[in-house]
Amino acid sequence: VAVADLYMNRCNSLRAAMSKRHPDKVDLPDERMYAGLDAYKKILDDPSIDVVLLTTSPGFRPYHVREAVQAGKHVFAEKPSCVDPAGYRICLEADAMARQAGTAIVTGTQYRRQVNFIGAVDQIRAGAIGDIVSGMTRYCSNGIWYRGRQPGMSDAEYQMYNWMHFIWLSGDQIVEQAVHNIDAMNWVMDSPPVLAFGSGGRFTRPEDSEMWDSMSIDYEYPGGRLVSFMCRQIPGAASDNDTIIYGTEGNCYIGSFSRGSYITDRNGKEIWRMEGSISDAYQQEHRDLIQSIRDDRPIVELKQTADSSLTAVMGRMAAYTGQRVTWDFVTKESQLDLFPKNLTWDADLPDPQYAIPGKTKLI
Repeated sequence: VAVADLYMNRCNSLRAAMSKRHPDKVDLPDERMYAGLDAYKKILDDPSIDVVLLTTSPGFRPYHVREAVQAGKHVFAEKPSCVDPAGYRICLEADAMARQAGTAIVTGTQYRRQVNFIGAVDQIRAGAIGDIVSGMTRYCSNGIWYRGRQPGMSDAEYQMYNWMHFIWLSGDQIVEQAVHNIDAMNWVMDSPPVLAFGSGGRFTRPEDSEMWDSMSIDYEYPGGRLVSFMCRQIPGAASDNDTIIYGTEGNCYIGSFSRGSYITDRNGKEIWRMEGSISDAYQQEHRDLIQSIRDDRPIVELKQTADSSLTAVMGRMAAYTGQRVTWDFVTKESQLDLFPKNLTWDADLPDPQYAIPGKTKLI
């Protein structure tokens, strides 16, 4: 085992936590713990390591995944896969490289391994609600953490330390958090959307945060099927994290976390139900990764999650700019690349700015 982080104290904390939970399984001496912006390279260069878990702030994800595949590693990559179209294209490259090399990439979209989600999608595919007409999905929660700037921090260190609040690192809530629900909707629809149009704003964020705290997007999927999406992080506001699929013969209600799924007919009578555990799904994604490696049938699902991540980015771009944004535009034309050039620990970065529809340009 080896670990890398920006800060050595986090490596020490992780080792302590793992050793407490698995005292007979953790072999992690000081010389296999690395700190710094390039610390991950020490792990990728270690020939004794077969599998890497990439859980950094999302802005780094495409670059780390690509380098891991180039190093011949099997990968678990947390969601989202990218925060902009430039990162999406890197993910497609890495996906193709892994398939050619015979290495695995499993991603942190645990709902795809949660039994009540799988059951609901199977029921929909089997025609239990008839033809899909439309859908609704929400990721509305309370506030999110914020880490104030510490004395002596450069712009780069501070933004990486407080990464959720800077769009090049997190992609905003719609990308970093609500991608779970967007991924589930793409799964149900068996396609990314063709168009996004939306709005939102900020009421409660700290002054130097680039994040909005609410966003509402209408996604149009192939066949004219419309999905109403909403995400929100406002302290004291009501939470709602569920998904509903409306069909010609009934509706399917898919509960987030461990709330289960059920289907009703057009009269509201329940005709199917299944429970599910999110904790089981968290474990299953790792079991599937390791088993696919042992069976020499490596799972490669990066493109799938990159499509869902870009769907979230597409919604953010529509809301930020106040424009209609198409899938063709974000995949083929957009030049948006948020990652800083020549990033170093001591780098000066532009002052934080939040988007203003009508002024923020569609790039």
